[in-house]
Amino acid sequence: MNAKLKLPAIDPATVKAIAGSNYPDQFKPGVAGRSKQRLGDALGLKNFGANLTTIKPGAASALRHWHSREDEFVYVLRGELVLVTDSGEQLLAAGMAAGFPAGKADGHCLVNRADRDAVYLEVGDRRPDDGVAYPDDDLEARATASGRKFFHKDGTLY
Repeated sequence: MNAKLKLPAIDPATVKAIAGSNYPDQFKPGVAGRSKQRLGDALGLKNFGANLTTIKPGAASALRHWHSREDEFVYVLRGELVLVTDSGEQLLAAGMAAGFPAGKADGHCLVNRADRDAVYLEVGDRRPDDGVAYPDDDLEARATASGRKFFHKDGTLY
């Protein structure tokens, strides 16, 4: 069956991959090898996002962080990723999953230390009132009237 799909179905290969980050400039290099295909946006989802994310060797999914009001879920589809949390590191291979409950102060990120790309599905809430803590960096994201903004931990805006 090779017919072109129409909503509510899509072929992820038709969704443009977006590289980079909205982090302040000094934090962007660590995630420079990350790209996301925003499947939830392509499908018109409003309450949660679903991204097909690719991490190049040597890159990370994000700075280590946790959300105040958003749950996150990841499912590894291809390759291997090191899950880094407050309690240490664990290797996640294809077929493995991890979940991060809202409000649990356990900073996490995924790092690709292998020699090939890793791909995972990430799903998370879209709460406008969410805040994000970055325990290893002078950074926090706060909900504002004009959307999420980045601040130093002393409260000054980036």
